[in-house]
Amino acid sequence: MTFLAIDIGNTRLKWALYAGPQPGSPMLAHGAQFLENIEKLAEHDWAGLPAPGSMLGSNVAGDGMRHRVEEQMELWDIEPRWVASSAQAGGVTNGYDHPVRLGVDRFVALIGARHHVLARGRGQTPRPALVVMVGTAVTVDALDADGRFLGGLILPGHGIMLRALEGGTAGLRVPTGEVREFPTNTSDALTSGGNYAITGAIERMHRHIVQRCGQPPVTLMTGGAGWKVSPALDIPHELIDSLIFDGLLALQAHRLAL
Repeated sequence: MTFLAIDIGNTRLKWALYAGPQPGSPMLAHGAQFLENIEKLAEHDWAGLPAPGSMLGSNVAGDGMRHRVEEQMELWDIEPRWVASSAQAGGVTNGYDHPVRLGVDRFVALIGARHHVLARGRGQTPRPALVVMVGTAVTVDALDADGRFLGGLILPGHGIMLRALEGGTAGLRVPTGEVREFPTNTSDALTSGGNYAITGAIERMHRHIVQRCGQPPVTLMTGGAGWKVSPALDIPHELIDSLIFDGLLALQAHRLAL
């Protein structure tokens, strides 16, 4: 029974069709669409797909966007289901002050990360995890070895940082530069400053986890701009594009097992 996973972010909708609703199932097709082009999904992106047997989605773009996506899904006879953040799910205990207020994308990514940690450490004591999502915004979240969400950071993505500087400072509308240790032009200074602000936050949270948990975490990075940040990050880490999809697969498998 095929399974459709949907991740509606701040800028784009990402989707993937899997052979089954279990972690590790083969991905049959995938794609992305900017939010302003959602009405193209039914006639273009999804037109040739076999009807999914089930679906589960993560949405941070609001109810209006969810309704637009559900209208596109009317070409199939399936019930739209969407994740809501909760106190506990998928092996993750949500330590947010108000669990339902944790961004659902962060919650699902944490569940995906927990699945990776457990799958890699079978027969061993699980390790903590540091979960980084790099997109329009950047989130840097900590999981302890028992799967408890300890807390996390939210900071602007590189694009937001640059637009803020352009809007508040005269003469900074310059081309994108390169990341340099010692930038000697404004383009490189802006690009390096944004990149090091993000990697500095990641490395600080990494130190916090080591101090709290007594061992270094498995560090997993995801998001459309992760490839920009990864080369400048000085701690061992992995880029996993499908981390939110992995979380959706884990949640769907758990639901079916009940």
